[in-house]
Amino acid sequence: MPNIKSAKKRMRSNAKKTVVNTLVTSSMKTAIKKFEKEVKAGNKEEASNNLNIAIQRIDKAMSSGKIHKNKAARLKSRLTKMKNTME
Repeated sequence: MPNIKSAKKRMRSNAKKTVVNTLVTSSMKTAIKKFEKEVKAGNKEEASNNLNIAIQRIDKAMSSGKIHKNKAARLKSRLTKMKNTME
């Protein structure tokens, strides 16, 4: 446990940031999994809707610095390719 006041405050702020960061990344991963599930099921319209949601979540994670921009581009490219191959 920290003894210094600023270190105690840093622990509190890190805990709050960890919750927000986890929420952003987990919602991104969930959106990706939902899209992949719809692609496997063959639902084109639902897959299209879930692709848009997944891309929004990926962009949000990238803009807030949770994932690297190249990883975001790679994920979006793979998801788009999956959608295009099902048509």
